[in-house]
Amino acid sequence: MSQQTARRGGAAWALVITSVAGFMAALDNLVVTTALPSIREDLGGGLHDLEWTVSAYTLTFAVLLMFGAALGDRFGRRRLFIAGLTVFTGASAAAAMAPGIDSLIAARAVQGAGAAVMMPLTLTLLTAAVPVAKRGMAYGIWGAVNGLAVASGPLVGGTLTEHISWQWIFWLNVPLGLALLPLARLRLAESHGTGAPLDVPGTLLASGGLFGIVYGLVRGPADGWTSSLVLTGLFAGGALLVGFILYSTRAKNPMLPMRLFRSRAFSGINAASLLMFLGMFGSIFLLSQYMQGVLGYSPTEAGLRMLPWTGMPMLVAPIAGILADRIGGRPVVAAGLFLQALGLGYMAVVATADASYVSQLPALIVSGVGMALFFAPASHLVMSSVRPSEQGIASGANNALREVGGALGIAVMGSIFAAQGGYETGQTFVDGMRPALVTGSAVVALAGIAALLIPTRRHTERQAQSAEPAPVLETAAH
Repeated sequence: MSQQTARRGGAAWALVITSVAGFMAALDNLVVTTALPSIREDLGGGLHDLEWTVSAYTLTFAVLLMFGAALGDRFGRRRLFIAGLTVFTGASAAAAMAPGIDSLIAARAVQGAGAAVMMPLTLTLLTAAVPVAKRGMAYGIWGAVNGLAVASGPLVGGTLTEHISWQWIFWLNVPLGLALLPLARLRLAESHGTGAPLDVPGTLLASGGLFGIVYGLVRGPADGWTSSLVLTGLFAGGALLVGFILYSTRAKNPMLPMRLFRSRAFSGINAASLLMFLGMFGSIFLLSQYMQGVLGYSPTEAGLRMLPWTGMPMLVAPIAGILADRIGGRPVVAAGLFLQALGLGYMAVVATADASYVSQLPALIVSGVGMALFFAPASHLVMSSVRPSEQGIASGANNALREVGGALGIAVMGSIFAAQGGYETGQTFVDGMRPALVTGSAVVALAGIAALLIPTRRHTERQAQSAEPAPVLETAAH
């Protein structure tokens, strides 16, 4: 992209637009969870239907992320970002006005498709607009906003449901989307990737494989892991992903070049991201229920008491971005992951059916600092591990792995919870939650080990520069 176009776009505007758009997409992962009882009361439907109000979004979001990034690289990142934002905003309004549970599920699926196009392009557009020397701070703010959205989903959903109505968890997106659309058109600079044709076979293999795996993961706890549909989804999805890998090693213009994974930086940060989201999503899913169902807090009270965890990224992540600029992302990410693991392990120890909030507070603070230290440098490591022409697909791949990790975390930790405890009493809930949190802590610690395998910053930059025999310049449209 030309410097003139970058100046015209403006780094500050790009940061605001991409952070708010990322917040909207990330928020809708878990915002529905605390509203499910009210949705069931208004729209009816069984447990299977209610689960799909969450799963429909996760499925389409995870499955289409890499395809959305590829579309942006091919047809223009700003253009596709605006298209994805339009779809997401419209589907949010449709979800708010849904007359029945089936139409709500359909709207959630379309909402996930719009987010899949919009989300990976937020990082690419931000990277293009911000000077290299300031990207760590920009990623820090972007990561703080996205981390807050993921962690505060239950709080936002519970507060709106309790004090207004569940429809407002979707109406919230509409004015934000309508405000962002003209700003994106006027303030974001257009850019493209390599200009290579779309990889249709690779897209079908990757999308089908991710659909099968995520479908199996989200349906496993409800339908049983030996269900024919669950097993078919897992095995067929796995086979399609193997086919995607084999195809991509031979294709001339693959959607996700397998040679990117030869980079220890790219492989390490993606492994760490998947494991981090596995442990974090599963923990938030259980802890938000623990605070309401066991300790007796209302949805709003529970969300407020989780602020030392969920609100910490807003304070610490910008600092983490500055640290990453100065000492490199690897030590900051690794420290954050180990702190997150420590916090989850501490929570497992102190959680009881009548635990005081004071006893939980250290665990919440440590987890919050750890999560904040992870988000910003992780984004920086992803984007700096590949060439500029490949940053769109790198962002899409990383976001897809995060979503798969989140779905896996809810499935795995939910299964552990169901095997060791249940909802019968506060004590049975704690009996199931404790081993699940220990598992989450161990998984996040593994993510920290994966982060330590990432090479130093200088080595990573040399790898990114030598990833292709000759540089491929981005094109800019005025």
